[in-house]
Amino acid sequence: MKNPITAEEAVALIPDGASIMIGGFLGCGTPLRLIEALIAAGRKKLTIITNDTGRPNEGVGRLIHEDRVSHVIASHIGTNSETQQKMLDGTMRVDLVPQGTLAEQIRAAGYGLGGVLTKTGLGTLVAEAGEVVTLGGEQWLYEPPLKADFALIYADVADQVGNLTYRFTAHNFNPAMALAGATVIAEAREIVPVGSIAPDAVKTPGIVVHHLIAKA
Repeated sequence: MKNPITAEEAVALIPDGASIMIGGFLGCGTPLRLIEALIAAGRKKLTIITNDTGRPNEGVGRLIHEDRVSHVIASHIGTNSETQQKMLDGTMRVDLVPQGTLAEQIRAAGYGLGGVLTKTGLGTLVAEAGEVVTLGGEQWLYEPPLKADFALIYADVADQVGNLTYRFTAHNFNPAMALAGATVIAEAREIVPVGSIAPDAVKTPGIVVHHLIAKA
């Protein structure tokens, strides 16, 4: 059994300057209570690895709006003008990664793989900043596995040992990030007794979840 902790207790484990994976896809499947707790705790100089930065002052965009982030690694920022402006004025580093590559880098870290070989980005600025290898007479762009100090996950249902299920586009990044974070903190819509989740419905096994957030 895992004794649920509060969001405030969870973010007390996260220091300034930490690297944090945050699940979600344009707000769907984003751990909003944990984000608000990070802001309330005054955390700053964070590196955020996420699919996107949401919208201005919404979801992950709350952290951007409150100037808590020094570095973003994401697949797109087109829905958040504040992220764009901070990138342009140089107050925040933004690394844009093709969405499929980002997902595979995270998956590689979680599965203990040495990285990703992809053709996406060959012949572009992405390749100039990376490493191009030749295999079988073909060129590939090598991208390393992507890990983080913490993974903040949002699940639909958790049981008392931390097994997790997801809904809709929350499946996109949350399960992979739950394998790639050194410390995994899961916020769930509902926490149910052990045995309430069918075994084949479990998408993230409780053994990789370090902390569950208590229901509000």
